[in-house]
Formats: sequence, C-alpha cells, structure tokens
Amino acid sequence: MKPIMSNTFFSKENRANPYFRFIFLFPCIYIMLHYFNIFYMGITAPGNYYSLFLDEHLNYISGLRSTLLAASEVFLKWMGYKVYTSEYTLHAYNVGGINVVYSCLGFGVMSFFTAFVIAWPGKTIKNKLVFLLCGLLGIQLLNLARFILITLYWRSVDLPFQIDHHNLFNGLLYTILIAALYTWTNYNSQKDLPGQRFTDRPSHLT
Repeated sequence: MKPIMSNTFFSKENRANPYFRFIFLFPCIYIMLHYFNIFYMGITAPGNYYSLFLDEHLNYISGLRSTLLAASEVFLKWMGYKVYTSEYTLHAYNVGGINVVYSCLGFGVMSFFTAFVIAWPGKTIKNKLVFLLCGLLGIQLLNLARFILITLYWRSVDLPFQIDHHNLFNGLLYTILIAALYTWTNYNSQKDLPGQRFTDRPSHLT
C-alpha cells in the first residue's frame, strides 16, 4: 500500500501549484536564513570554531550593530544630548541607555520578511528586489527609532507590568510587516499566476 501523503500532498498537481510551492519554500528559506545568522554569529565570536578572517572582514552582524549605534549617536547629539557609545552600548548622559545584543538587531524579523518575499509567486524579480530592499531598510529605520526612544524614555521599572521592549517592538513590527505584505501580495492580483486556470475569467472572454 502506498502512503496517502505521496498521492495527495506531493501529487503532481500540487507541485505545479505556485501556492503549494510557496507553502513549502517559505518555511525552508526562513529556517535556512535564521540558523545561518545564528551560525555566523557563533563563528565570528571568539571561542570554538572561531574565524578571525570572517570576524575582521565579513562580520555583517557586527557591522549592522556598529551602523545602528553610530546613527543613533548622530541623532542624539543632533538633539543636544551628550552621548557615549562602545561596541555594544549606547548611553546618553543623565538620561538612559541600551545594551545592543544580537536579539536587538532584528535578524529574525528580516529572515521572516526575506523568506516570504522570495517564496511568494506571481511577482517579477525586479518587483521582489525593490520591495525587499525597501522593507529591510524600513525595518532598520524602525529599529533605529527604537534605540533612540529606549535610550530617552524607556523605564521598565515605572511600568505597571514588566513589559519586554523586544516583544513590544516585534509585535508592532510584525503588525506593520503583515499589513505591508498583504498590500504587496494583493497589488495587481488580477494578473494570472503561473499555472493558474483561466476559468475565473468572464465568460465573454472564453
């Protein structure tokens, strides 16, 4: 007896369906990106399997952190604050500060967004590339705003509940991303996707 799964889920008809391919590709690409970032963070940190060359020349994780800290410093100084930064910290004197660890950089959100855009059917490569670049830039601009607002205003001890700013930010960001993805996927949705049947068209066109 052949497994039912082979006759249904992985049938030839399903494999030809662009939405079926999306359901398969999206989690695969997300998992690949997510764990590659974690692996790369580990290999560029001193310890076992450490790569000095990658750390000094191709460490995009440290590069993003440095860029966000430097940009935050510029904005805070422009606003009149005295600012101190180190490799991992941002501090405005007599106001507040933030420690920037891996979870602050938004790689999980960026992996989700990238995987969705790459896997989604019915869009040209140019369309995907433009939307992807704009989306990733938007994510980091919001992240930059978060660094500045946390430094100036976030005081968790003053809140009625111990709210984690990572969870608050991720919730807000995923809400914005889902709205943006919904708009993007439905833009020009009247165009036929690859493999789509023409039976949905008005009868006078058949």
